[in-house]
Amino acid sequence: MAALFPVTARAETLRNCAPRDVVVERLAGGYGESRQSIGLGPQGAVMEVFASSATGTWTITVTSPSGVTCLIASGQSFEALHEVLPAEDSDA
Repeated sequence: MAALFPVTARAETLRNCAPRDVVVERLAGGYGESRQSIGLGPQGAVMEVFASSATGTWTITVTSPSGVTCLIASGQSFEALHEVLPAEDSDA
């Protein structure tokens, strides 16, 4: 995931960024997406995945400590998975 964070500076340059509350409102109102997962990245960045179970759309965002959220990727056919790791003694 760390490889995604350098894209943030480029995304800001391309104007794919806005205050977090604006982005979250647009994802919810325009696409029916809600937060599905969250993770912390380098230098205090927060990565979030938003998705809609109704439409299958998804969006990955990164929010800087200053509160600016950038769209990193989006797509269709979102599916939540709950996979179990193989046992340690497994050859898988």
